[in-house]
Amino acid sequence: MKKIWNICSLLSLSLLAVSCGLDNYDEPESFLEGKITYEGKQLGLKGTNGGIQLQLYQDGYANHNAINVYATQDGTFSAVLFDGPYKLVTKDKNGPWVNKRDTIYIEVKGKTLCEVKVTPYFTISDENIVLNNNTVSGTCNIQQIVQDSKISQVMLLVSQTTFVDENTNIGRQNLSNIAPGTTNISLDITNNKNVQSAKALFARIGVKTTGADQAIYSEIFRLK
Repeated sequence: MKKIWNICSLLSLSLLAVSCGLDNYDEPESFLEGKITYEGKQLGLKGTNGGIQLQLYQDGYANHNAINVYATQDGTFSAVLFDGPYKLVTKDKNGPWVNKRDTIYIEVKGKTLCEVKVTPYFTISDENIVLNNNTVSGTCNIQQIVQDSKISQVMLLVSQTTFVDENTNIGRQNLSNIAPGTTNISLDITNNKNVQSAKALFARIGVKTTGADQAIYSEIFRLK
């Protein structure tokens, strides 16, 4: 019995040592902060459900799986990483821009800043959205950046939170057969109980390109 007790004690100490060793691994402490831009301006994007995804790879390690990084609504992204060289790759066919899995090489050390420059199919400027009685009215100027790209739809979206996109909303109006230029769009909320009962309302305009999986968005406006 004494021998069995000694063996069990040794096994317990060994397991404890292994457990402590695992707990003593260093945690990543460096911070990568980035933004997705066109001509220096951050782009309005979908920020929910992992709409816009970037991928980080670190060479020289056994695990070559991608570290997924997701963009927020204002076109920024961030990740906590170990120091070292990384490749930041745009995901193929993801985003409202021309995408061919572009690669950016980054040396991460401490707080590191990164800019991902893209060419969107369209951009939105001079946007404004207002609530007047039971009508939400939006206007914007849509500029075509990529020749031969076509607008599949323009969306006016309303949400009760600051998260607003084509999947996160409580009211929307779609327009099709729209050409670039000044665009006006309105939404009647008279019979929309969710909008009527909402304590706060936020709105945004989105422009989706034919063949693209994501729309580009205006800034977010608080209506009430």
